[in-house]
Amino acid sequence: MHKLRLLQAGIFVFFSPSVFAYATPECVRADSNKIESLFDRWNESLKSGDAKKVASNYLSDSVLLPTLSNKIRLTDAERVDYFEHFLQKKPVGEIISRTVRTGCNKAVDSGVYAFRFSDNSIVNARYTFTYFWDGQNWKISSHHSSAMPES
Repeated sequence: MHKLRLLQAGIFVFFSPSVFAYATPECVRADSNKIESLFDRWNESLKSGDAKKVASNYLSDSVLLPTLSNKIRLTDAERVDYFEHFLQKKPVGEIISRTVRTGCNKAVDSGVYAFRFSDNSIVNARYTFTYFWDGQNWKISSHHSSAMPES
C-alpha cells in the first residue's frame, strides 16, 4: 500500500492536474516523430514573437519552470508574462539531443537544447516537455528548462 501511495504521489507531481480532468474515450499514442514535431510547433510560435501564441501550446494549468527566470509560471497570464520578456531576445531553439517516451494520451520529450538570441548569445539548457492529449490536440502539461551549470 505504501508503494502505491508513493507511485500515486509521483504521478501527481509529474503530470499537471488537467491530465486527470480530461476524459478522453480512447488511447491516443503518438509516435516519436509526432512528439518531436511538437517542439517544432513550439519553436515556430517563439519565432512569431507573440507571447499568447506561445502560451497557447500549454494546458491552462500547466507548469512552466523557465530557462531565464526563477519564478515558476502556473497560469496562462504568468506564462504570457514570461514569454513577453523572453521573446524580446528573439530566441530560436535547436535540439542538441533528446529522448522521447510515449504512452496512452501522454508523452515526454527530454534532452538538451540551445537558444540563439538576436545578440548572437547562446544559452544551452536541459529540458523536459511533458505532453497530454486533450481530446483534440497535444498540449504541454509541464515544461522544465534549466541553463546548463557548466559552460
